[in-house]
Amino acid sequence: MTEHPALNPGPFFLEGGETGILLIHGFTGSPPEMRLMAEHLHSQGMTISAPLLPGHGQTLQAMRGVRWQDWAAHVQNSLDELRGRCQQLFVGGLSLGAILTLYLAIHNPDLRGIILYSPALWVRDKRIYLTPLLKYFIFSLPKSPDSDLHDPQALQRLWSYGENPVASAHEVLKLSNYVKRRLPQIHTPALIIHSTRDTAIDSQSAQRTWQKLGSPQKDLVTLHKSGHCLTVDSEWPEVAARSAAFIKQILST
Repeated sequence: MTEHPALNPGPFFLEGGETGILLIHGFTGSPPEMRLMAEHLHSQGMTISAPLLPGHGQTLQAMRGVRWQDWAAHVQNSLDELRGRCQQLFVGGLSLGAILTLYLAIHNPDLRGIILYSPALWVRDKRIYLTPLLKYFIFSLPKSPDSDLHDPQALQRLWSYGENPVASAHEVLKLSNYVKRRLPQIHTPALIIHSTRDTAIDSQSAQRTWQKLGSPQKDLVTLHKSGHCLTVDSEWPEVAARSAAFIKQILST
């Protein structure tokens, strides 16, 4: 994955009704990876906000000095802005975006529901546990040249950096540890969607997240023809439909 000149990596907003959805992109990614979800939910009458996380959507150097607290503050501000427009609030996020979604659920118990796409609380690349030391010697590491995406056209729907900044990966680790300890405190209704093709997160990450969540209402959906970025891959129509159905179910209760 790399930058695609045809895509605008900036934030976007889709005006709709009284139900507002904050959609948060993943690590080194950008809002276009949430565009298909956004357009489907917007077609159902919902208001959509898709912010751009600090350090993202520019150049890899922009990630220098950005802390996880900066990401958390940014999505909180975005949620507060959405709160000023909408009466019913939901948050959905992909990968790092899913971790930030959980962070928001911890600090905003009034959320009606959360959707976790490929939650990255546990990842496959164990080098992340070396980042506290490694970041002093290496600025970035190349991503795997092998894509786990099922649809060859899915890459054209993504804008992300071609490398992973090591110090930023350490920030992801710190945020993950913060959220993991507080999962039992979250009681917001949750929908978790993951895929068995995902090579970025640990194969048990979604299941463990589901088990540890304190939410009395929580659903786990397993896909088999999508990669990590399942919001743009072969099964994105099912992902979008399940997301909309979850939100409507919550609103009907």
